[in-house]
Amino acid sequence: MDDLIPIGRFARMAGLSVGALRHYDDLDLLRPADVDPATGYRRYRVGQLETARVIGTLRELEVPLEGIRAVLAADDPAERRRLLDVHRTRIDARAVRLQRISHALRHLTDGKEATMPDRPTPDPSLDAATERAVAVDLFNHVWSLLETPDRTPAQTDEMIHAAHASRHHWAAVGTAANLARGEWQCSRVYAVLGRGEPSLWHARRCVAILDENGIADWDIAAGYEAMARASAVAGDLEAARAWAARAQAACSAIEEEEDRRIVQADIDGLPLD
Repeated sequence: MDDLIPIGRFARMAGLSVGALRHYDDLDLLRPADVDPATGYRRYRVGQLETARVIGTLRELEVPLEGIRAVLAADDPAERRRLLDVHRTRIDARAVRLQRISHALRHLTDGKEATMPDRPTPDPSLDAATERAVAVDLFNHVWSLLETPDRTPAQTDEMIHAAHASRHHWAAVGTAANLARGEWQCSRVYAVLGRGEPSLWHARRCVAILDENGIADWDIAAGYEAMARASAVAGDLEAARAWAARAQAACSAIEEEEDRRIVQADIDGLPLD
């Protein structure tokens, strides 16, 4: 029992708080080696430091506690890598969603949106502000579903329908740019699902709307990126690489650095191998 370390000292050595160690004990994530039956005082072994530090690192990387439990329980290194990759994919999707929300807000406040002359009839049960809010909420909900690990078939259906519903509402109250972005999102959803034909359809519609309305800069670069991604998913790597080259050229010409960085991240993630 001489190698037992009091909880306070163990916490300092592991870079965790005493409260966190108590919480992990309660969750059966990291049990102390010894608990005094009279006082409830916890002590740990030196050999538990590595596990404690792994837990601390994963929490800093926002891995959920149940995800940490699964990583610690995985004996196969490949399985541990798979679990961490699932979390990385979820974080990447969330980062892209937040970047695009920030990006859209900046463009709205700068008054950079193009107009859309031909609109379908708006939903008579919704005023324009409400219909716009619905379009935005659905658009963001799709990103939440895209970053959901191990989506159920029902959630996949919800993601597809929400993307199309957002596109529908934008058509009534948004700009041409909003409509093109709705098509872009539909294309991304189908690309993530490995469905090349509908992904290509919506990517083509995105680019067509942008061309018809003379919208360039980051929107057209993103449209070309969508064409490259959809082509890759459809199995046409030659076309995918050609569209990726167009996307890169258009990206290099984007005026705003933030816009360029967002589109470049999507281009860098294209599955071209």
